[in-house]
Amino acid sequence: MIESPRTAAKADPKLVNAWKTKTGTELTDAEVLAMPETEYMGAKQIEFFRAKLTELKNGVLSNAGETTEHLREDTSIVPDPADRATIEEEHALELRTRDRERKLLKKIMQSLGRLDNGEYGYCDETGEPIGLGRLIARPTASLSLEAQQRREMKQKMFGD
Repeated sequence: MIESPRTAAKADPKLVNAWKTKTGTELTDAEVLAMPETEYMGAKQIEFFRAKLTELKNGVLSNAGETTEHLREDTSIVPDPADRATIEEEHALELRTRDRERKLLKKIMQSLGRLDNGEYGYCDETGEPIGLGRLIARPTASLSLEAQQRREMKQKMFGD
């Protein structure tokens, strides 16, 4: 299924050569998918994914700052127990969301490190290319689709 958008993108002659005149930060997802396989994790793709990961990191950090402000604002005393319970539940939900984002931030930082040492885009287990479609959908991916499926199957069978 991931290959079908790539084939469609390659059919458009404008996309096939668009990457040659742009910097990595100017490329769109479709243009990256239309790049030839010989350019896999070349300088422009590395620049493209670094920009994507940096933007993701900045968004997570921005959300964290907003949460801190929001929690400080809502510390007023509410006399009604139902209202107080609602506010506490909203805070708990927001904190769980931020905890997930904290874990995502860790993965983003690991991915940026992998970009720096030339390991980004290749599976941790097999060493094979992860694929552009998967990396565009999940820039923090460190396993190929097959390796991820095997890992999830083991977790399902044996637990964490």
